[in-house]
Amino acid sequence: MKSIFKSFIVAFSMYSKIPMPRFQWASKDMEYHLCFFPMVGAVIGGIELLWIFLCRKINASVPFANIFAVAIPLLVTGGFHVDGFMDTMDAVHSYQDKEKKLEILKDPHMGAFSVICTISFFLIITAFSFEIKTYEGLISVCFAFVLSRILSGISVITFPKAKKNGMVATESKTGSKKIVVTVLLIELIVVSAVLIYFTFNKSFCGLISTVSFTLTFTYYYFISKKHFGGITGDLAGFFICISELVSLIAVAATLFVEAAI
Repeated sequence: MKSIFKSFIVAFSMYSKIPMPRFQWASKDMEYHLCFFPMVGAVIGGIELLWIFLCRKINASVPFANIFAVAIPLLVTGGFHVDGFMDTMDAVHSYQDKEKKLEILKDPHMGAFSVICTISFFLIITAFSFEIKTYEGLISVCFAFVLSRILSGISVITFPKAKKNGMVATESKTGSKKIVVTVLLIELIVVSAVLIYFTFNKSFCGLISTVSFTLTFTYYYFISKKHFGGITGDLAGFFICISELVSLIAVAATLFVEAAI
């Protein structure tokens, strides 16, 4: 029980800026931390939901509510995954061989492509956030923060690794792989089912969001193999960012079509 509690603390300490008790980590303390990784997404989604409800209650302007909502994941995580997205954009757009791309991932400097892609990324997110006008759409967007982290955790354990060392390689060497993957798969099934249940009466956006994650997860597998020979921590961060973006676009498009019919 103590080991599980420590894994919970490790998960939030690594993947968020939420203050946690401090202690000296041992390898066994990280054994189950990926099981709790989706909870960081649940916190983000919960804050997003409360923020939008508050803004509607006080009649805050839509631009103010939505632009700040876009910033909430950054405030909670400290931009941890966006850093991976930026590094991946620099590497992919370098058009070098796999070894050179892996070197670019480790380079702490920002390239032009990472800046251009990141600005475009947040502009697109902000634009599509204005189209999330229904309760079902909002629920789907909030659940996306959980689904992206469940699938990212599964990829860390099951996908080929680009390097034999590094954070992802270390995390995947846990002696409890089967337990962690089983827990994450259960979380995936439960979260997907709950999302579809709460939205299906009035909209297909929850179902479409779930499908979008399946497609993005498949894309993530093949692009990581093609460009890097496997995944790294940066690529896991890239997946979280891009899967949430694709889900947002899918939900907004679904709501647009449903409103037009």
